Amino acid sequence: MARKQPGGTPATVALTRAGLSFTIRDYDHDPRATSYGLEAAEALGVEPARVFKTLLADVDGRLVVAVVPVTGQLDLKALARAVGGRKAQMADPAAAERATGYVVGGISPIGQKRPHPTVVDESALDHPTVLVSGGRRGLDVELSPADLVSVTSATTAPLARP
Repeated sequence: MARKQPGGTPATVALTRAGLSFTIRDYDHDPRATSYGLEAAEALGVEPARVFKTLLADVDGRLVVAVVPVTGQLDLKALARAVGGRKAQMADPAAAERATGYVVGGISPIGQKRPHPTVVDESALDHPTVLVSGGRRGLDVELSPADLVSVTSATTAPLARP
């Protein structure tokens, strides 16, 4: 099922190198879209609860990656607790782009420029496969939640609120 894409993104390269099964899911990104994850779910005809967004937060002065379903919001207090921190706030978008090597709306939890502590919302484990950004707007990768956790060295915790 793993497939190389010529000139792939760091995310697809990392998945291929790790020998993990994944499916590339392309769609035509609308530059006017404001919710990239919901746009992906609709364009790909996928249940929105299976599509996860990648967010970066500053937890006590260090960047932490949170992967939550596009149908919910990140609970910053839950994220701080999950990594043993006290206070979390959303990271500055420019700082997130510099730290990951991706642009906002295309930040993948996989293949980031530098590894960051990563927490995946435990609801991902309820699905046989989930979709996350493949490293650019209009590109998602579909993989098993276990492989997502493995390739990002993540932990799981309840992070999302409706």
